[in-house]
Amino acid sequence: MEHLLLQLDSSGIHSSLNNTVNSLIEQITPELPHTSFVTDLAFIMIIGAVVTLAFFKIKQPLIIGYLFAGMLLGPLSPVWSWILPDGGPSQILEGVGILSDISALNLFAEIGVILLLFVIGIEFPYAKIKSIGREAVGIGSVGLFSTMGIVYYVASAIGLEFMDALFIAAALSVSSTAIIVKLLEEMGRINKESSILVLGILIVEDIIAVILISSLQSVALVGTVSIESVIVIVIVATGLIVGTFTIGTRVIPPLIDRIAAAEHREILLLGVLGLCFGYALFANIVGLSVAIGAFLAGVLVAESKSAEVAKLLSSPIKDMFVAIFFISVGALMDVSELENYVPLAIALIGVSVGMKFGGNMLGNIIFRQKRGKALRSGFTLAAPRGEFSIVIVKVGIDIGAVSVFLFPLIGIISIITAFISPLLIKSGDKIIAKLEKEHV
Repeated sequence: MEHLLLQLDSSGIHSSLNNTVNSLIEQITPELPHTSFVTDLAFIMIIGAVVTLAFFKIKQPLIIGYLFAGMLLGPLSPVWSWILPDGGPSQILEGVGILSDISALNLFAEIGVILLLFVIGIEFPYAKIKSIGREAVGIGSVGLFSTMGIVYYVASAIGLEFMDALFIAAALSVSSTAIIVKLLEEMGRINKESSILVLGILIVEDIIAVILISSLQSVALVGTVSIESVIVIVIVATGLIVGTFTIGTRVIPPLIDRIAAAEHREILLLGVLGLCFGYALFANIVGLSVAIGAFLAGVLVAESKSAEVAKLLSSPIKDMFVAIFFISVGALMDVSELENYVPLAIALIGVSVGMKFGGNMLGNIIFRQKRGKALRSGFTLAAPRGEFSIVIVKVGIDIGAVSVFLFPLIGIISIITAFISPLLIKSGDKIIAKLEKEHV
């Protein structure tokens, strides 16, 4: 008997564990149908809650907790390497680990992206977008595109393929709004003059990022960057945006208000979610990404008198699916291979952080901002990469345009830059205080 137990391979152990878990679930709730989808969702919510609570207690961004939870749960997690079948990595995608349904994870992630950008759009009504100062537009554009250009050049020089270098450059050029806003709130700086400039720049970057996602997707499908394809993308995107801000803002907000007049929250919720997914579908039909459609749908909702109610109703659903999105992203990351890319990750972090700081400083100089204000915005925007960075790379993965190793690479870069962001901000404070003391 002992000899037989010793002969059990890792596949047998994994099968035994799965059978035990499924048997336990069946005994607890025999009347419910049990699928891998239900099991995966249960583990995502339970483990995600525990891990993110731990990260909240140590005052780290929840997005990092989500990614970490996914890495622990996913079929590609090194935690489960001891139960992998002898077939090796090629067997992983057949369902090893707690989360095993890869198609369900991708579905969670796509819904999460749509809802994330929809609720972000509700934060940016058309009037707010118009009121963004030219300084924020100029500084944000200079910082983003200068970073993207240099990172692309360095990534290509290191040896990355064209599409890999293009997508990683775009991903590393966008700062994380979620992480920066959380840091500014925790430090009590959200209403300071330099923070207002930072928030304006973040709005500009988010809008550019949404357009970038759509543009990169279209370029990837063509295979190369051509003037014709870029012109077509710009024309279609411009047409959709202009149509949204002219015809859409006159038709949709009154319609939402009419639905809200029924004073039935479920109907309003279904109405705004219908607009969200319908607009995402329309954007996809005209050749753009679902992300830009969801974002513009949010902008239309923001123009209605019922925007706050719509946001309150949709935010819990958004929060759930965004959590599922980042946990799913973490679960799909093959971090076991990252040791081969540590030098690349360090190089990309160094170049992107340095260029983001330098690009924003250049923009501040061009638009003649005060030295202290410029330095504070530069240090704040330099490091954190997060939600849009991951979304950009995932779009490339989903359409088969980029190498799969970019996925865990951008995840690890997001985690590292989130951890160093508070250190950079505090270091910037010391440098600014020293400079101001010397100036006096």
